[in-house]
Amino acid sequence: MRARVLSRYLLRQNLFYLLTTLAVGTALYLMSDLFDRLDDFMEAGLGMATALRYFAVKIPLIISQIMPAVFLVSVVVQLCLMARSRELLALRSGGVSLASLTWFVVLYSIFWCLGQLVFSQFVGVYGEREAARIWSEQVRGNLAERKVLANVWFKDGDSVVELGQLWPARGLATGVTVFEMTPDRQALTRILTAQRAQAAPGRWRLLGVQEMHPGDFSVTPMKDLVLPFQQDPATFLLVDSATDPSRLPLWTLSRVIGELDASGSNVERLLTSWHMKWAYAFSVLAMGLIALAMVTLFENVYLNVALSLVVTFAYYAVFMVGVTLGQKGILPPWMGAWLGNLVFYTLAAGRLAWTAWPHRPGATAP
Repeated sequence: MRARVLSRYLLRQNLFYLLTTLAVGTALYLMSDLFDRLDDFMEAGLGMATALRYFAVKIPLIISQIMPAVFLVSVVVQLCLMARSRELLALRSGGVSLASLTWFVVLYSIFWCLGQLVFSQFVGVYGEREAARIWSEQVRGNLAERKVLANVWFKDGDSVVELGQLWPARGLATGVTVFEMTPDRQALTRILTAQRAQAAPGRWRLLGVQEMHPGDFSVTPMKDLVLPFQQDPATFLLVDSATDPSRLPLWTLSRVIGELDASGSNVERLLTSWHMKWAYAFSVLAMGLIALAMVTLFENVYLNVALSLVVTFAYYAVFMVGVTLGQKGILPPWMGAWLGNLVFYTLAAGRLAWTAWPHRPGATAP
């Protein structure tokens, strides 16, 4: 009963600090973005309605990005104010140990981890994609239909396909070469070259075709030829370095990874992004543990808020280093994505274990 009352009190108190910090952080982020990009909207001759829609749909993305830092600050402020008002001392006197407080923070953090994951993959992804569409199509004029990829290769069934140029959004390719192989992949059965190809669901139509048979090197011209390729050209936008796979929700990204992996494409970048979505959501847990560990070192609210900003930047730095290593294949994708969390989980758990160790002389709890 006492634990339930305490949990409700801590929960109600933290929600106030968290929502307040979230509102302030979102407003500051929006103001910074507004001053940075408003001139671009004006130069593009777009009305205020378009600009307002851009910033409105970006709010879910902003919330998803700043939630770990907001959670860290809210827990730090809550615990420091409780320490200053002697509430933590009263809890220790009443038999509430550091382990009990840690369990509350862990369970509360996991709740927000799951909330962060669901929110970012439904509302946040939509907001990010819509904001990116407005920025690229209406502000920059960089329509997806204009995107061209060069020297694209993929595997479909027993065929290996080379495309000189590919317009993924239009399903159009030029400079097409198809190497058809035997089922055991030991020999070529024929080589097809085509001036261009038009992709449709479940089939590709080749135009201006030359069919060469490796056995006698004979060449047969054909006006067109339909091949049962399942490859969707639009998925190749996701392996282009300029395309951000984080704009896809988890389930779509999983499907795309499967399709590209089956076609023989390198999917380490996409696998790292898939794991990154989970890791970033569970960074909230790392921030909760770090907040608790910080309060065992210092109880000054101003100092800890300043340190929270330093910790946030440090976390993002380690997180992005890990992601980069995963995308480049230096680390396994899952390890690269989770590197930041693993480092900060270890640091926080080590500090909390050191503080709670009962055999150490002078050990104290918050």
